[in-house]
Amino acid sequence: MNHKSTSHANKQKQDRSAGLKSITGEIGKLRPNGNPLMAHKFGADPYALVFNNRVYLYMTSDKLEYDQDGLPQKNSYSSINRITVISSDDLINWTDHGEIRVAGPQGAATWASQSWAPAAAHRIIEGKDCFFLYFANNASGIGVLSAPTPVGPWVDPIGKALITRETPGVEEVTWLFDPAVFIDDDHQAYIYFGGGIPEGKAERPDTARVMRLGDDMISVVGQAKVIPAPYMFEDSGIHKYNNMYYYTYCSNFDEGDRPEGDPAPGEIAYMTSVQPMGPWTYQGTLLQNPGHFFDVGGNNHHAIFQLADQWYIAYHAQTLCQAMNIPDGYRSTHLNQVEHDEASGRIKKVHADYQGVDQIKWFDPYQQVIGSTIGWSSGVSTEQCLNSDEMSASDSNVISAKLQSDSWIAISNVDFGSEGPTIFKALILNQATEGTLELRLDRADGRLIGVMIIPSASGSLYWVELTTEVTGAQGEHDLYIMFKGATDSSTILLREWKFNRQNEV
Repeated sequence: MNHKSTSHANKQKQDRSAGLKSITGEIGKLRPNGNPLMAHKFGADPYALVFNNRVYLYMTSDKLEYDQDGLPQKNSYSSINRITVISSDDLINWTDHGEIRVAGPQGAATWASQSWAPAAAHRIIEGKDCFFLYFANNASGIGVLSAPTPVGPWVDPIGKALITRETPGVEEVTWLFDPAVFIDDDHQAYIYFGGGIPEGKAERPDTARVMRLGDDMISVVGQAKVIPAPYMFEDSGIHKYNNMYYYTYCSNFDEGDRPEGDPAPGEIAYMTSVQPMGPWTYQGTLLQNPGHFFDVGGNNHHAIFQLADQWYIAYHAQTLCQAMNIPDGYRSTHLNQVEHDEASGRIKKVHADYQGVDQIKWFDPYQQVIGSTIGWSSGVSTEQCLNSDEMSASDSNVISAKLQSDSWIAISNVDFGSEGPTIFKALILNQATEGTLELRLDRADGRLIGVMIIPSASGSLYWVELTTEVTGAQGEHDLYIMFKGATDSSTILLREWKFNRQNEV
């Protein structure tokens, strides 16, 4: 599915506001751009886990900080104790799974104060799927959580940090953070981490490390080995392609003269080896600093993964906070394709842009769709559902889309089929007066295929399943779901929805 044309970097820079702001000035992710992946919240330091043909991205939960007058301030990173999760099986429509409470008194790991730069892994243990989330407690150590699904519920299986200053081989590491995890074909798992610049050692910091994980994924084995990464700063990454191991990292910002061939400041560089723990050979860089592409710099953080026979790189840039005209430090995740050169084994240079990647499959509207699934949006946010008399305890983990009057969600490349649907159903919680949910094709003001009447709120937080008839939706289209409230302050929560064909209940 290739629905996009190539555009040049300078045009992308000029179009940055058009891609993130609607006609009304509302911040949103607008068609046809794929980047950033979401505009209703920030998400930094992405890490990818592919499971059942779906990619889950785990991100540092950047959140706006305010001064005493309520004005946004530069991100201090000091209060981040949650991890954001989104997922997709087509790389354009992303489902927001909310936040994992990782650190702090309300988190799974109460011993930790922060949760930065996560990594995730899946392993079958005793016949059961087990998922592991590794995170940095600022730069002082690395913890681990476990869960039975990619989205939780998460618990702390060891009640303390996995990697600390007492771990063999890490005593000289400046920053104990930014983990990456790799499980090899022989089922041996490895963890890569570290960063920072010891005094006077910008060219060869020697602060990157790799060591074995235990079979239980919550212990380390042996001693950590040094990865001699030139100008290492942070952001370990690891993947395997054609029996070659690729260690990727972000170079530091030292302004001294660099030998020819060494990485420029703030770029994603890489080394290769025929063994997961080295020895390593430096190869070059694959992604320049975000400032080269988006006119806004900052640190550079990435993850490389494979889905549907293609390779991709997730990385962050401050494009959303730039569009919002707020102080810097708030990052958003982007996605572009990665290509390996078959002959040399080198990684071709990545061109970062707002365009993003191609959608890899049509969207099925006849499945039950989580309301927080978003391709593009304007004026939309998401929130965790609250318990009510009609909600079970598990419902408190459901993430719904919150729509205010005239806001909308768009789903890219929906395949309605030749027959088309006759019914649209949605589970909705009305938080104000009555309104309507308009269903339109291809544009926010496109062909109207259905209107759902939303009755006035009863005063209690009850979910209501509403149904409306649909006509004229055949073939492939982008779907726009727009809320029209009776007042400007009207809001609803959209928990889930689906279309039905004539012969379906």
